[in-house]
Amino acid sequence: MKKDIHIPKVEDVYIAVVNEYNDVYKTQDWNAYIINDKNVDLVMILIVTSGYSENKTTSVFRKKLDTLPKKSYAKIELMQEELFALNNTFKVSFFEGNTMFDKTYTFRKNTINLKALQSVPLMDAKGVLVK
Repeated sequence: MKKDIHIPKVEDVYIAVVNEYNDVYKTQDWNAYIINDKNVDLVMILIVTSGYSENKTTSVFRKKLDTLPKKSYAKIELMQEELFALNNTFKVSFFEGNTMFDKTYTFRKNTINLKALQSVPLMDAKGVLVK
């Protein structure tokens, strides 16, 4: 039965953790973003995030976006640096047309840091990207 289920592959949708300046609080913050690099809009996006290690687990954070237009991005959450010592997962589900897509993006522990920064698609910023 399982072999008969077609699960479409997610392409051109990324999660990035970006280090950016906060004008209000005058601090450098780490923010997680979802990036839609597709040429179509995504609808009903559900994002479930959590962090874990061998002996620690964070609470689960959920976010829903009604629409993410083509070639755009949206902020998911502010991330505290203490979380970078954990594995951080972002489970993303969305509809493209009438097809549902689902993918889990994982930032392994200690991979989010200033040395790992790279250019982020569609954003004029540097961050850590998981495709």
